[in-house]
Amino acid sequence: MMGKPEDIIKDLKGIFSIDILDDSIKSETRASIQIAEKALPEISKYFHEDLHFRFIIASALESKRGFEIYYHFSDDQTGCVINLHVILPTENPEIESLTALFEAANWMEREMHELLGINFLNHPNLEKLISEGNWAEGVYPYRKNYE
Repeated sequence: MMGKPEDIIKDLKGIFSIDILDDSIKSETRASIQIAEKALPEISKYFHEDLHFRFIIASALESKRGFEIYYHFSDDQTGCVINLHVILPTENPEIESLTALFEAANWMEREMHELLGINFLNHPNLEKLISEGNWAEGVYPYRKNYE
């Protein structure tokens, strides 16, 4: 079992070479790996099934680069945390849902959809989660609308 971020990154580059866009080691137990958005389901499945990492949570924000989503995975035995990072375009931000792999992704993706307008393809139910009646349809309150 791999526990060090540099070993995990080396392994991922060997298997998913063209889909690993960037990486940075934050500490001896933490790293962030930017991946191609199309590779998210396959790499997430690899983390869960092959490396036995637990899916913790996903978080998103809008930056000048686009919509950034961080998917956080943990190897609880070693304390290693890896963030899979994707950057979606500002126009028509969409990515495959992870709900088929992780039931917990359901509400996280619904919240990101509702607050930022990110579309999660093949999500079973992108219904409103928190805003019913709080703001108009098509308004995404966490969007920054960079020029």
